[in-house]
Amino acid sequence: MKKYFNVLIIVILALLMQGCGEPSMTDISKKIVKVETPNGKYTTVNKSSGAYGRYQIMPKTAKHYTRKLNMNYSTWKHPKNQDKIFMALLSDNVESLKKNGMDVNAFTVYGCHQQGATGFKCIVNNEGMTAYSYEKLRRNLPKKYRHISNKRLRQVWMNYWKNKMS
Repeated sequence: MKKYFNVLIIVILALLMQGCGEPSMTDISKKIVKVETPNGKYTTVNKSSGAYGRYQIMPKTAKHYTRKLNMNYSTWKHPKNQDKIFMALLSDNVESLKKNGMDVNAFTVYGCHQQGATGFKCIVNNEGMTAYSYEKLRRNLPKKYRHISNKRLRQVWMNYWKNKMS
């Protein structure tokens, strides 16, 4: 019963978040989950990054959102709290995209989820790219793309994720 209630809450929040002519946040959420945790489990752990759960939330991000949502940090890994954090994060990412005049679609929302809203803006605008920015791009590509020059890396990353999220 709780599982269905959580799904219902996500659907209602997604409907409230979507605007006329924008893609469904429910569809975008499903695509993000499919990429982050193909099995959809709330207990998935990324041993290399430390990301956790169905939406692969970083502990630092969880700390920020538990404060923002007035919840106890020690409970952020509970499925219902992961759902709440993810929806708040999606909402903030959509707001950031709109504020920066960017389209809201599965690629842009996922780009913000993966790289952070500021990092994604730097990537798209090709401004303020640091050695760390390039390192994050490489880490989020399959191994066959990791030796591409920095000059081409940004475009390869964008093309890869646009295709993956379409």
